Amino acid sequence: MVSYLSISTWSLHRNLGPLHWTVWDTETNTHQTRVQEQPQLTALLDLPAEAAARGYEALEVCHFHFPSTESAFLEQLRLSFENAAIKFDTLLLDYGDITTVDAAKRTADLSFIRNWIDVASQCGAKQIRVIAGEASPSDAAAIELSASSLSELAEYAASRKVHVITENFKALTSTSESSLKLLAHAGKAVGFITDFGNYHSADKISEIGDTAPLSVSVHVKPTYDDAGVPDKDELVSYLTEVERVGFKGAYVLIYDGPGDMWEGLNRVKAIVEPLILTVR
Repeated sequence: MVSYLSISTWSLHRNLGPLHWTVWDTETNTHQTRVQEQPQLTALLDLPAEAAARGYEALEVCHFHFPSTESAFLEQLRLSFENAAIKFDTLLLDYGDITTVDAAKRTADLSFIRNWIDVASQCGAKQIRVIAGEASPSDAAAIELSASSLSELAEYAASRKVHVITENFKALTSTSESSLKLLAHAGKAVGFITDFGNYHSADKISEIGDTAPLSVSVHVKPTYDDAGVPDKDELVSYLTEVERVGFKGAYVLIYDGPGDMWEGLNRVKAIVEPLILTVR
């Protein structure tokens, strides 16, 4: 496998128009969509071509950036990736708690996830990121429940040519120890993303190194100063670790600092790209 540059639509979230957040309504026991209005500087359908023109080989798209899940739109989105000759690596599903003790919510969330697996299949996404859960990372029963649910979802997705992956995102996978336990229980059918910003212990670099070899992508999330300039030394230490442990896959650049988001991404890219080119 060869390493390559990618970006998440989160890195452009101020540019892509309204955000469509999914929330759980406890009064009706139903999912609701809350729209956060934002300017649209780039339409999602135009993003693959723009990203390709800027030197990226893949994209990850957050579910709340989809303006529609109608079949006609999903077909247009699939074609926009094909026409731009860029990979639609991952649909990032940003909602769902498969470890909740609320039985009604868990059933609804699993159905919601299956629906988005269908969306991923229709629009040509290779993978879908499913949140492992919001239970404590020390909750062994929750880890087993999450793993079995992810395995079942992976089987459902495989029939639709989509790979289920999860991430060190939310509480259950907030440590490399719990993440590795989860993956061991879930089996090889479930993949992983290592996000540099989502481990927080004193051994953060070691934790990144623990899960990077099992990951299809790493979220290259730097620390920024008030001007949006990344901490280069810190970021290089993370990149050096994932290279040391043999990671090969997508380096997904993350920017959420002030100012122009493409310019912010360029500052991260200037650090990451030379290192990737030396190990490809």
